[in-house]
Formats: sequence, structure tokens, C-alpha cells
Amino acid sequence: MFFFFFFFFFFFFFFFFFFFFFFFFFFFFFFFFFFFFFYFFFFFFFFFFFFFFFFFFFFLFFFFFFFFFFFFFFLFISSMVVLYSSEYMGSYGFSSTRFLFLVLLFILSMVLMVISPNLLSILLGWDGLGMVSYCLVIYYNSLSSFISGMITCLTNRLGDIGILISICWVMSYGSWHFMFYLDFYSNYLFYMMIISCFTKSAQIPFSSWLPAAMAAPTPVSSLVHSSTLVTAGVYLLIRFFHQFNFNNYYFLFLSLMTMFMSSFCANYEFDLKKIIALSTLSQLGLMMSSLFLGLVNLSFYHLLSHAIFKSLLFLCAGIMIYYMNNNQDIRMMGLVSNLLPFTTSCFNISSLALCGFPFLSGFYSKDMIVELMLMSYLNFFLFILFYLCLGLTACYSIRLFYYSVIFKNNQSSLCLVHENFNLMNCSIFVLTFFSVFFGCLIMWLFSLDLSFIILPFYLKLSSIIFVMMGFWLGFELFFMKSYFKMVYYYLFSNMWMMYSYSCFLYNFLYWYSYNYSSSTNWGEFYGSYGISFYLMSISSIFQNYMLGNMKMFLLSFMIWFIIFI
Repeated sequence: MFFFFFFFFFFFFFFFFFFFFFFFFFFFFFFFFFFFFFYFFFFFFFFFFFFFFFFFFFFLFFFFFFFFFFFFFFLFISSMVVLYSSEYMGSYGFSSTRFLFLVLLFILSMVLMVISPNLLSILLGWDGLGMVSYCLVIYYNSLSSFISGMITCLTNRLGDIGILISICWVMSYGSWHFMFYLDFYSNYLFYMMIISCFTKSAQIPFSSWLPAAMAAPTPVSSLVHSSTLVTAGVYLLIRFFHQFNFNNYYFLFLSLMTMFMSSFCANYEFDLKKIIALSTLSQLGLMMSSLFLGLVNLSFYHLLSHAIFKSLLFLCAGIMIYYMNNNQDIRMMGLVSNLLPFTTSCFNISSLALCGFPFLSGFYSKDMIVELMLMSYLNFFLFILFYLCLGLTACYSIRLFYYSVIFKNNQSSLCLVHENFNLMNCSIFVLTFFSVFFGCLIMWLFSLDLSFIILPFYLKLSSIIFVMMGFWLGFELFFMKSYFKMVYYYLFSNMWMMYSYSCFLYNFLYWYSYNYSSSTNWGEFYGSYGISFYLMSISSIFQNYMLGNMKMFLLSFMIWFIIFI
């Protein structure tokens, strides 16, 4: 009995203890694991969703950043220009608010053209660029500004005809979204697009409006020539280029001739803003020529790098003009580096990047374009023309360096004050940093899908050799006789009389009506007097050639000997 009671008590105690222990530990571990897993899963899902959304938005940002890279890039340059304008235009006493709204409308038109998926919205941005550029060119309300604005507006309207015809052509497919019907388009549509892009990017024979647009304020010139108006044609042609299936050598020749004409004319110009405008035209010819060679990625690459140092070049020129009391003649800016050391340093850095000086921003794209051009199937004449353009670019770059640093003729009484650090210097400092490092950064970060380049050693060095020859030729131009230089000046400063060609119809009708009204002496004008006048003019030109520098004759003979013999 005692044994049974003891066994029952022991079993009950053991069962109770075991049950209590099991119940206690069960609930303890249950709540412990419940809260543990609850917090674990809470933090797990929290961090999972946090990193998921973080990487999702990070990926989305970089997707749109790379997809609309030119859009973000363009906004960066626009912000620097607006920061520069806040002090530049305010110092001149003009309405900075009105100017700011016009610049923002200009930027909005470019944004609309960049991100548009159909031709109708592209036309809205395209026409917006043309009309707002007219308002900005005539901003100073002078007679020369009105004439320049009208030339700019009418020439750009001539190019709008191509997009209007393209829109009518696309409507036959039932939609304005050209991305869905690219395989059905004929070549005539792209001929119209090329006419529009050639007009907007000021290629031959539509080049006369680009120097005329220099009547606008300097921040507008910086924005127009770096990343908006003149580059809109190149950008639109890059978007449509993959659908071209015709021979591009005719357009390649036109772009090379544009590059040659603008490079040559820049060496005989003395207006600082017009020299930079002609350098823009030269670089646009380089982009177009590389595009028609099939180097689409390199054309876009050079478009981005050119936008950086060209905006810097214009902003530095604006500061120099501002401190020289609105003087734009480079012959009056000798030793300006003593008065504006920081601005002159940034100006010469951008000028060297423009001519493709090694390891600056413009070197990487330009050198690769030259090397791939050497591997293409071009004739010898196009090779020589391309290298002459390369040397002439270095020639006017060293010319700007000579007049700003070495040349001693300076109108110091025109200078207002010495340089001080302000918002204008802040913007050019940021652009100078990117003018030095942007080319290599793009080369390292982006894959350009280029073929392997195999060239002999002397061809690898040919681009640098021609740049150095351009430097030498630039110094030689300073020591030529003045009357020999003026012969070239009258011809090349007028862009091969292209301004007269653009106004030919107007001039023809005007002079025809004038001669008709004065019909009493028309026989004398078109007879012996006119013939003698033209013969004397031609003989005076040849006489100036005969009194010229012998070195230039030998150099010209050597160039033509290389080309034709």
C-alpha cells in the first residue's frame, strides 16, 4: 500500500513537474520563437523592401539617366549658364527676370525636342527653339540685333519645311509616332530630315546665320552653341541615322567643307565671339562628318564633350568682354592674363580642349574619330581635307592664346576692375573641372562598341603632328605682311561670301529695281565703266598676292602638290 501510494505520488509529481516544465518551456519557447521570428521577419521584410525599393529606384534613376543622358547633361549646362546669367545680366542693368523667362522657355523647347517620341512634338520643340532664339538675339534692341535675329529666324524657318513635309509623309501611315513605322519609311523622308538638320546645325549652304546669332547676350550664345540650338540638328540626325540606307559621301563632303571653311575663316576674324562661333561651326562639321562615316557613338560622344568646353569658352569670353568694357576685338586684349589670370587660364584650357590637345576632354573623342577615319575607305582628297581642318583648328586656338597671353597691345584704360571671385567664376570653375576630366570619365564609364584599331606608328602620331603643324602655322600668321593678310581677310571673314549668297534674292531684287529706276545710266554701269571697274579690282588682288610672303606661296604650292600629285 505504501509502495502504491509512493508510486502514485511519484508518478503524479513527475507528471505534474513534467507537464509544468513542458508547458512552461513550450510557452516560453513559443513566445520566444514567435517574437524572435516576428522581429526577424519584420526586420527581414523591412530591409528587403527597403533595399528592393532602393535598388529599384536606383536602377530606375540610372536607366533614365543613361536613356536621357543628353537631357540630364543639357540641364547641367543650363544650370551653370543660368547661375552665370544671374550676375552677368544683372550687372548690365537689363531686366534679368525677362531674360530668365526667355532662357527657361528656350530650355523647355529643347527638352521637348529631346524627349519627344513623335514628329509633331519634335516640331513644337523645334519651332520653339527658333522663335525663342529670335527673341533672345534681338534682346538688346539695336539695329544690328534686329537684322541678325531676322536672318537667324528666317534661315531656321527654311529648315522647318523639311520637318513639315516629314509630318505630312508620316500621316500617310496613320500615326505621328515614327518609332512604330521605321521599317516602312522611304529615303525621301530622311532627305527632308537631313535638310532640316543641316539648316539647324548651320552646315553649308546654311552657315551664314550662325555668326549673325552672336548679337545675342553671351550666356545665350553659350547655351545656343554648346547644347541647344545648333546641336539639335546633330542630335536629331543621330536619332534617325540607323534608318539611313543610302550613300552618305555627298553629305560627308558638305560637312568636311563646312569644317574647312569655318576653320579657315576663324583664322582671319578679330571678333572674339565670332571666332568662337566659327569654332562651333567647325566642330559641328566634325560631328556631321563622323556621323556620315557611320561613327554614331563617337559623334554623340564628341557632342557631349564639345558642349562642356564650348560653354566654358563662351562664358570665359563673356567675362573678358565684361571687364574690357564691351570690347570684343582680340587685338585690344593683349596681356589680359595679367588682369584676369583665372579666367584666362580657364579660357585657354577650353581652347586647348577644343583643338584636341592630349588628355583634355576633346582629345579622346577627336583622336578616336581621326583613327577610325584612317581605317575607313576614303579617298586621298578627303584625308587631306580632314587633316587640314584638324591643323586649322589648332591654328586659331593658338591664335587666341597668343592674343590673350603673349600679345602686348592692350587698351588698359578700357578695363573696369581687376578680377574677383563671384558667381560667374564659380560656374566657369565647375565647367573647367569637367573640361579636363569629362572625356576620360566617359571613356571609362561607357562602352562605345568600337572595333579594334590597327594603325602604323606614323599614322597613330599623324593627328598630333598636324595639331603641332597647326600651332606653327598659327604663329606664322602673326608675322605675315599686313597687306597680304588683308587679301585673305576680305575673302574669309565673310565666310566665302556666304552671307551674300543667303541674301542673294533680296539683293538681286533691290539692285534690279534700283537700276530700273535709274535707267538713264544703265548702259554705262553694265558697259565700259563696269568692265574697267572689275578688271581693276581683280588686278589689285593679284598685285597684293605678288607682294606677299614667299613662305605662304611655298606652303600653298606644297599643299596643292600633295593633293594633286
